[in-house]
Amino acid sequence: MSDARRIVIVAGEASGDAHAGRMIAALKSKRPEIAVSGIGGDALRQAGAEIFTDFRELAVMGLVEVLKRYRAIKAIFNDLVERLSRDKPDLLILVDYPGFNLKLAKQAHKLGIPVLYYISPKVWAWRPGRIKTIRRYVDHMAALFPFEQSLYQDAAVPVTCVGHPLVDAVKSDLTPEQAKTQFGLDPQHRVLGLFPGSRRSEVENLLPIMLQAAEKIQQRHFDLEVVLPLAPGLDTDLIEPLLKQSSARVQVISADFYDVVRSCDAIVAASGTVTLEIALMGVPHLITYRVAPMSYRILKRLVKIPYVGLCNIVTGDNIVTELLQDEVTVENLDRELTLLLTQPEAQSRAQMIRQQVLAALGPSGGADNAADVVLTMLDNADD
Repeated sequence: MSDARRIVIVAGEASGDAHAGRMIAALKSKRPEIAVSGIGGDALRQAGAEIFTDFRELAVMGLVEVLKRYRAIKAIFNDLVERLSRDKPDLLILVDYPGFNLKLAKQAHKLGIPVLYYISPKVWAWRPGRIKTIRRYVDHMAALFPFEQSLYQDAAVPVTCVGHPLVDAVKSDLTPEQAKTQFGLDPQHRVLGLFPGSRRSEVENLLPIMLQAAEKIQQRHFDLEVVLPLAPGLDTDLIEPLLKQSSARVQVISADFYDVVRSCDAIVAASGTVTLEIALMGVPHLITYRVAPMSYRILKRLVKIPYVGLCNIVTGDNIVTELLQDEVTVENLDRELTLLLTQPEAQSRAQMIRQQVLAALGPSGGADNAADVVLTMLDNADD
């Protein structure tokens, strides 16, 4: 294979950027001469990719919210298609973000650019008709979960189950006491983590309610400390005004994410990959999800599975409490988080959940396995 191989990668949100970064880092360790550019964030930059559009310009949650940003997103899409047509890469890697990426796959197919899709759209949850689009325009699917491999095989889509990279990535070398000390927290105090997501719409919908609940719990438990990790791509200018409106004592932390999770005795988190990470860390947590009312009404009609939390989806069981839409109230968060912080069995149950999730996630070495699929596609292009 020549040194001139070029890849364009598109990760439209923080979790996709993190997964893509691990995969590109593994790829670069095998073939450092491969040039990678595209849409992403700090994780891809650190892995050696040249980022020409930051994913923060695309990170929107909910159908109504996407419509509000349609023109800006469409402009980014058109610019990317023009780039691809002007200077065709050897491979286009699309990471999750299906509303944008499946349309891009169609354009790449027209241009004769091979397409690898890494992290399957949730066709098993909603919009199953997307499998037909994937079969037509995607050359290979790199799936995270074993059940996804069977789904794509049945649909005659070339697929490899590479395994979930979080199986290997989620870890902290610190004890809870060491993590608390590292962040200036009292190791004898309980710590509540507020994880409102990485998208602006998520933070605006969830953080004010989380802060009100934290304030009520702190009023009853003076030894409670509250932390809020700064998610990748999240602007502090969005968080600071919300914190100033609250009397809750909150420490914003920009540090190793898993060390922050380790410092927590309980966490309330926006639905997403982060909840899987928390489950794998064995920390008691609560899953929340709240979008614009119109978006929720549409999604409720479309979604075909009973859960939104990934740990519940992969295990097929309601092992972590979910509060959705109108259930996301100060009173409900206060009640559920107080139970997680005070019940002696909460910690042992979190460890049981960790084992259940690990058993459901499939093989280890996910990022390395995905890099091997990339190399196989590049090498096969020479044949």
